[in-house]
Amino acid sequence: MDPCPFVRLTVGNLALKIPLALRPAMSVVHPSSSPCFCKIKLNNFPLQTAVVPCIPPQNQFPDNQLHTLAATFHLSRADIVKLAEKSIFSAKPCLKIAIYTGRRGTTCGVNSGRLLGKVSVPLDLAGTESRACVFHNGWVSVGKEANKGTSAQFHLNVKAEPDPRFVFQFDGEPECSPQVFQIRGNIRQPVFTCKFSFRNTGGRNQRSRSLQSESSNSRSWLSSFGSERERLGKERKGWSITVHDLSGSPVAAASMVTPFVASPGSDRVSRSNPGSWLILRPGGGTWKPWGRLEAWRECSSSDGLGYRFELIPDMSAAAIVLAESTLSSSKGGKFVIDLGAGGGSNGRATPGSATSPACSPRGSGEYGYGLWPFCVYRGFVMSARVEGEGKCSKPCVEVSVQHVSCTEDAAAYVALAAAVDLSIDACRLFSQRLRKELCNHQNLLG
Repeated sequence: MDPCPFVRLTVGNLALKIPLALRPAMSVVHPSSSPCFCKIKLNNFPLQTAVVPCIPPQNQFPDNQLHTLAATFHLSRADIVKLAEKSIFSAKPCLKIAIYTGRRGTTCGVNSGRLLGKVSVPLDLAGTESRACVFHNGWVSVGKEANKGTSAQFHLNVKAEPDPRFVFQFDGEPECSPQVFQIRGNIRQPVFTCKFSFRNTGGRNQRSRSLQSESSNSRSWLSSFGSERERLGKERKGWSITVHDLSGSPVAAASMVTPFVASPGSDRVSRSNPGSWLILRPGGGTWKPWGRLEAWRECSSSDGLGYRFELIPDMSAAAIVLAESTLSSSKGGKFVIDLGAGGGSNGRATPGSATSPACSPRGSGEYGYGLWPFCVYRGFVMSARVEGEGKCSKPCVEVSVQHVSCTEDAAAYVALAAAVDLSIDACRLFSQRLRKELCNHQNLLG
């Protein structure tokens, strides 16, 4: 499998020094006692916001400090070409950063922060698909006093690094058992086939003990929930999708182990009782759990799909949360596992995009059957773009080359992407009917 070239553009090591003479005029709240923040913009990419720590004017930013990320932009070859085309008719593309003092947010509809100054960093992305490039690393003067020697000083590091990825595209909706193609430029090559099915009692002996145990617990819980008629009308269960290689051998699977059940008195799957999938990999003649995806319907105004994905190192160790966020139920969005995405605009991602939690795994040991040793478990891992309710969704999956060493590795991410896509339907309001491929007449689904 040949990867597609991608570039990872990062902004990090932010710091701000404000001379004492400037502070009384800046804000009622001194920046030294209240973190400042900045807004980071690159052309048409979504705006990102990050906290900027203030340090005493006499301090120097240590050269050997670890690189702390504030923002990350993922650029495909098409993105780089588009940025280069714009630079033909104007100056080089620039990364623009606006620095604010005071707290983030709004008060009575007015932004709380006060603009201190702006910084533009020119970007020459030619050749960054194959080599790293540092565009800026150090201090820059900002503000109205920038040329008078008494200005505030802003520290940042902007660099680009190659980040090649394998790109996979479903040829149809996961519930229609489609082929999966690997994409490289204009070349489409079939690599996997998917088989969607409804799991039944007869197939349980093919699953691992852990899967049987979790299903048993789910059934036990369900037996105490409402009447039999209510359960049959307001639950979606037993969905399963198996990924096969071109020889027909199963290489990964996603199995719905906790039914998606409407909360009592409502028409939606709640966060307090989410449905869940196990992402499975073959091993020792059986299926072994690799990850767990939970999903629910948010009750907020966004009415989005909430989810949490965790890695299962083995059945004796605690699972590790790698991603927790929301997607727009109506518009869809991108599920992302990125362990170096920076702080972002806040602790949660906005609908339509997804980020991993700030508490990235720390420690040592091998997880995911050799997929992610913690010593290299960093940076971008994978993403999956899915469509919203009622739309034809053919998930597009990107997987970092450093996290794929065999066919089964890639297939596990494809199965996870299918589970994310199917969760959009599993979390639809129960007043809405599902398409026929998702309706099992034995279970009275949808």
